[in-house]
Amino acid sequence: METHVGHERSVGTPSHASFHRLSSQMEAHQNDIEQVLITEEQIQQKIAEVGEQLSADYEGRDLLLVGVLKGAFVFMADLSRHVRLPMEFDFMAVSSYGAATQTSGVVRILKDLDHEILGRHVLLVEDIVDSGLTLSYLLKNLRTRRPASLEVCALMQKTGVQQVPLDIKYRLFEIPSVFVVGYGLDYGERFRNLPFVGTLRPEVYRDAVS
Repeated sequence: METHVGHERSVGTPSHASFHRLSSQMEAHQNDIEQVLITEEQIQQKIAEVGEQLSADYEGRDLLLVGVLKGAFVFMADLSRHVRLPMEFDFMAVSSYGAATQTSGVVRILKDLDHEILGRHVLLVEDIVDSGLTLSYLLKNLRTRRPASLEVCALMQKTGVQQVPLDIKYRLFEIPSVFVVGYGLDYGERFRNLPFVGTLRPEVYRDAVS
């Protein structure tokens, strides 16, 4: 049964307070961000709630968190600190975006798991789900390795763009179908260190291709 843990739709309103809280090394990004969709406070509050749910759901189980690089590394690190259970970590790296802002639908595994997952309870940690093609491919691949269970925890899911059926048990936020950066997500490998999720000003894209 699909049980979304307190997911909520974010209303994208600019937050001047969020900008003022940025540390000095991040002030250079202020002119690049058009809108803050999810604030740092919203993210951390929701992660704490989901961490409590995971602590209850996986009690007594052999839990393995599998992060999808690179985007999920910040989310996975914060999430794991709110799960009050013994666990192990592993990572996969896939490519479907490259330097573009829309997924190509062609998935390549760049880094596979270091550990066997046979008989283990695997939680796949994703930063964002849009078309669902990449996630669907990963789930099919991992199921062939016969884990005891396989669930998905996604920070965000875009609405109205899903192309394949997906069962995302733990989903924190729904967002509009826009390209976002921050909190692990990048554009041209930049902006991953922002503590919030936001959209870029159009001139950032124009400057990148000019």
